[in-house]
Amino acid sequence: METLKPLSDFFEAIKKDQRISITHIGMYAALLQFRADKGFINPIQVYRSEIIAIAKIYSPKTYHKCIRQLNEYGYIKYEPSRNRKRGSKVYFVLPTEVNE
Repeated sequence: METLKPLSDFFEAIKKDQRISITHIGMYAALLQFRADKGFINPIQVYRSEIIAIAKIYSPKTYHKCIRQLNEYGYIKYEPSRNRKRGSKVYFVLPTEVNE
């Protein structure tokens, strides 16, 4: 199924990445679900409250740490917004662009 390809690609990319935890996987899956709900656009504009509800992450500290790490590790490109009325941008990078 083509809609599962981004998640399958992510799992393939993280096979040898010991830094990735279940929280990262949940966050990435939540971001993909949010993206699917928005018509598979790239980038997506997200608000923390929307993503934590999907990912079942209830701590803002955990959310910010996890999304920053996914950005740092190269699985997404995260552009935080300091404006409460404008969500942060999340770009999905191609698996070939991920640095291992």
